[in-house]
Amino acid sequence: MSQFLSLHPKNPQARLINQTVDIIREGGVIVYPTDSCYALGCHLGDKDAIERIRRIRQMAGDHNFTLVCRDLSELATYAKVDNVAFRLMKSLTPGAYTFILKATHEVPRRLQHPKRKTIGLRVPDNVIAQTLLEALGEPLISTSFLLPHQEHPETDPENIYQSVEKLVDVVLDGGPCGIEQTTVIDLLEDVPQVLRYGKGIVDFLGAS
Repeated sequence: MSQFLSLHPKNPQARLINQTVDIIREGGVIVYPTDSCYALGCHLGDKDAIERIRRIRQMAGDHNFTLVCRDLSELATYAKVDNVAFRLMKSLTPGAYTFILKATHEVPRRLQHPKRKTIGLRVPDNVIAQTLLEALGEPLISTSFLLPHQEHPETDPENIYQSVEKLVDVVLDGGPCGIEQTTVIDLLEDVPQVLRYGKGIVDFLGAS
């Protein structure tokens, strides 16, 4: 059975954050709050934990995972990006955006889109997520908490716990989240393309 840890949304308890980091490093799967909706996360290099997330979400093989980072300092390690795309990302982070980029060889192939060799990258504007990432010292591999039967992500952490208490190791309670997922922006070409409209505003792209 998983643990349910209630964290202060503005000043997360260091003991609980460190406890969660230990579980991630030991191969655990967590549910944690972001600035858009709750998300599933695990260690970047843990194949078994990643497969557990696939089973929970019943994800197709071509579903893009997301690297959730504290900031853009690790960008060059995991993704290929030109100066124009980097300036756009810098102006929008932290925030409710996921950027689709060409993956580098540092990203395990199983995490890349099988045909396009891409990876999603995101920097959340959420204190709990940011504190967790700082303590972990590396990105989380992640995807929105959206179960197969759900049209929208679950917002209540207690309901989340009841639905997956036997499937994950930790649910971090950061209070209610929204139901909107991130706005997904494809940065593979010269002109950014919105693949999914979500919480992040895209007026800067001339979108309606």
